[in-house]
Amino acid sequence: QVQLVESGGGLVQAGGSLRLSCLASGSLFRLKSMGWYRQYPGKQRESVAEITVGGDTKYLEAVKGRFTISRDSAKNTVTLQMSSLKPEDTAVYYCNMKAGVAWTSYWGQGTQVTVSS
Repeated sequence: QVQLVESGGGLVQAGGSLRLSCLASGSLFRLKSMGWYRQYPGKQRESVAEITVGGDTKYLEAVKGRFTISRDSAKNTVTLQMSSLKPEDTAVYYCNMKAGVAWTSYWGQGTQVTVSS
């Protein structure tokens, strides 16, 4: 069993910053990657940022240069530092972990990020 608990998020003005954190617990020995997805109402979740156990990172084009993902393997946490936020970043953000041979996805409960103009 894997549990992902998110913290952070909230309301911020455009141009501001927020930090999302996710603490993973449970069966993590086949961890492949951790990351963040976001979901707009009525839309599918999209990958925002991902970091592999090897440290490779991947970002959604729309957030490159504004968001930074990092991972603390000792604390089993992944953090998304979001800067220069825009109203279009408003969404529910989900922590994601992929593990096992099949890269099975596990999800956090989601946290709302709202950017006001």
